[in-house]
Amino acid sequence: MILFIVRRAILGVFTCLLISLFAFMLLYHPRTDSVNNYLDMLAGKRASLDESVEQSPQNQVLEDVLTREYAPRSPLTVRYYRWVKSAILLPFPSDSGSYWRARVSDLIRDRLLNTLLLAFLTIIFTWAIAFPIGIYSAVYHHSKMDYAITFVGFLGLAVPDFLLALCLLWVGWAWLGISVGGLFSPEYLETAWSLGRVLDFMKHIWIPALVLGTAGTASLIRIIRNNLLDELRKPYVTAARARGMSEWKIIVKYPVRIALNPFISTIGYLLPFLISGSVIVSWVLSLPTLGTVLIDSIQNNSLSLASMIIFMLGVMTVIGTFLSDILLRLIDPRIEFEK
Repeated sequence: MILFIVRRAILGVFTCLLISLFAFMLLYHPRTDSVNNYLDMLAGKRASLDESVEQSPQNQVLEDVLTREYAPRSPLTVRYYRWVKSAILLPFPSDSGSYWRARVSDLIRDRLLNTLLLAFLTIIFTWAIAFPIGIYSAVYHHSKMDYAITFVGFLGLAVPDFLLALCLLWVGWAWLGISVGGLFSPEYLETAWSLGRVLDFMKHIWIPALVLGTAGTASLIRIIRNNLLDELRKPYVTAARARGMSEWKIIVKYPVRIALNPFISTIGYLLPFLISGSVIVSWVLSLPTLGTVLIDSIQNNSLSLASMIIFMLGVMTVIGTFLSDILLRLIDPRIEFEK
């Protein structure tokens, strides 16, 4: 088991390295090198000015900050090292004295916390709904309730998240007279975390969790139902029934344990899926998450910030996959991922 964890950790490190190279190439590609392009624009403006006119102090300060932070004229290896260092340290407080880094660090740290909380609560919502309904649908398959669950499940898979968010916005505004957007009330939007802010967060979180968890819940219900139906047809279940064991005891003791595997495996893809899927939903519902920062950075051509967010999402994917592999191995030792 220890050797398996070490192999997976080494593979995860190499995967993160490849992700960082891709994100770095996005920033410093000749057509998208926003830092050098912006410095060239400042240099062009300075050259076009009359020699008797001094350069704008704001432009000079900005040029100094960009040169110090990114070293755009340095060798590629130096720029890559500085970029990786900035991307890793970005969510953490800094006393480096860089105004840009301090502002962006605060922004990313707050939005990252909101994003992780939203993803975690959505996963809990997905599991809490999908697990019992999937078991019920498998035990009472081909019943009227099973057909109803199947219909609602396919409907949940077919409706896009952003369309469901728009429908809930319209229902809340037109029928209930309330706004269902945002994660906080206006009075708690910029305040520090407290008991009141936590309660306000819990009051607003159920709408985004419902929107983001609908498709995942419907998918997991189908997976659990099919897995349980396969297990219930196996000989060991027939033998347990022949010994007089109660039906629910048979289901809970053996097949349900096998049905836990898709729950664990979803950790690897559900976390990045929720974060990437929440980009448009966050925009529709005005959620202060990492998705809105990513959209704003791309629209404003701030590829330095966008590349760092892409790197963070990739690292979160690797961590989720790593945890799911370990949990799967602990629950079912028969699983072998590699030799």
